[in-house]
Amino acid sequence: MRFERGDPAAYFAPGEQHERLIEERRRWLTESPSTYAASLPECEPLLRETLDLANDWNPSPDRASIDVGSSEPLLALARFWEPDFLLLKPTNDAMPTLVGGSVCFPSSWSLEEKMGESIDFIHAVVPGLNESIGGKVRNFLSRLRPGVAWLRANWGLSRSGELNQHPGRDLPRLDAAAPIDEVWLRVEHQALVALPKSGGILFGIRIETNPLATLLEDAAAMRGLARDLETMPQAMAEYKNIAAIRGRVVEWLRASEAPESG
Repeated sequence: MRFERGDPAAYFAPGEQHERLIEERRRWLTESPSTYAASLPECEPLLRETLDLANDWNPSPDRASIDVGSSEPLLALARFWEPDFLLLKPTNDAMPTLVGGSVCFPSSWSLEEKMGESIDFIHAVVPGLNESIGGKVRNFLSRLRPGVAWLRANWGLSRSGELNQHPGRDLPRLDAAAPIDEVWLRVEHQALVALPKSGGILFGIRIETNPLATLLEDAAAMRGLARDLETMPQAMAEYKNIAAIRGRVVEWLRASEAPESG
């Protein structure tokens, strides 16, 4: 759980792939809005505050702002921002609770199934997480201060380069027979931002996908990934759906970094 400080406005600002990402987000939000955006009644003050922040963070006066008076403010924000986002409401004696958000590019999980649950409940499926660092996470979240985005990255492997990997889409999964050229590295660039008025938390998720073969251009990244796969506990490998293939991926990485003979 390593974090570094960042600028929230920069994190949520449009990037080079803005038009493509927004077009795809709008596609999923039009096709099934309740699948990719949801909120509970108690989300309203957090959402209103987030809408105001989104307009304050607008990087250009030429870029349209969000209509804060929209009849569907959650969808308006979901169609405006590139990253997925979750809104977490603080509680007196437990972890923050998920009360709203839009997730168009999930990594094999469903927003509908997580709504109303606390962060420790959501993370209970991650082997050993709550037991090892649950208290640290709780303390860290309780000390968040406005004006800073706390950034971290989380990686996984997938058999698809699709951004939207909602479990309902039944995309191909990694198994022992998956060819290496069908393995993709999937990285979640996450951001935690304190909401000063409501006391809530804005959680952003940007997805980056690349074929595993792109690591051939970065020897240090290849060594790092091989090391992480080799030392990963079996329960975590199974949770990440890479247990069946990680041995072959490590062999490929180690062979690819070896100097050519002759």
